[in-house]
Amino acid sequence: MKYSNIFLSKITKELMELKNPEKGKFLLRFFKTGKGQYGEGDEFLGITVPEQRKIARKYIDLELRDLSEMLNNKFHEIRLVALFILVYKYNKAVDASASSHSAGSGQAAQEKKKIVDFYLKNTKRVNNWDLVDSSAGYILGDYLADKDKAILYKLVKSENLWERRIAIISTQGFIRINQFDETLKIAEILLNDKEDLIHKAVGWMLREVGKKDLGSELKFLDKYHQNMPRTMLRYAIEKFPKPAREFYMKK
Repeated sequence: MKYSNIFLSKITKELMELKNPEKGKFLLRFFKTGKGQYGEGDEFLGITVPEQRKIARKYIDLELRDLSEMLNNKFHEIRLVALFILVYKYNKAVDASASSHSAGSGQAAQEKKKIVDFYLKNTKRVNNWDLVDSSAGYILGDYLADKDKAILYKLVKSENLWERRIAIISTQGFIRINQFDETLKIAEILLNDKEDLIHKAVGWMLREVGKKDLGSELKFLDKYHQNMPRTMLRYAIEKFPKPAREFYMKK
């Protein structure tokens, strides 16, 4: 048996030992897993996020083929742990790139690309809002900050809800370094999206833009607030002073 198979068995065993059926029942309701809801069919072990992160840090050296197997697991927490590991692996490559000279830097760049390619290959298994929010901005968003962003415009046109959410949440990586154009362009594309989870994601990213550059957010709101879904607008102006919130909501 290869070492990767051993570690995959160990991490799965550790996660299964932490299951909490009562919390799992709560999470079934929290993540809307009923028929016709966005999380239909998802299953939960009832493991807390801190517990998941702790285990993910122990297994950062799991190979991508093992993470692929985890992403195809029926349990939500096992998929989330796989994504935590992927983020930790990506951050490790980022750190190696920053501290290395030419040869080492090139290896780190290859590792980052390999991780991003893997992520893009598995977007349909990043299939709930917390899975997207815990990974997209930290992997895809960071990687594309100084690269062509065409893939985001492909994802934002997807019929898959989670791929559209990946498109907008990925721009969180750009916002961190004061790049706002892509967030605003993708937000404009998603103005007429039918999904509430997209409205929330867009509003959140607009709010993040406003933390860095309030003028850019206000310019967008002044142009589109009358046509924005109300949920999107509420999320975007959540931190505004009450008079400003009332001003936009009434208009």
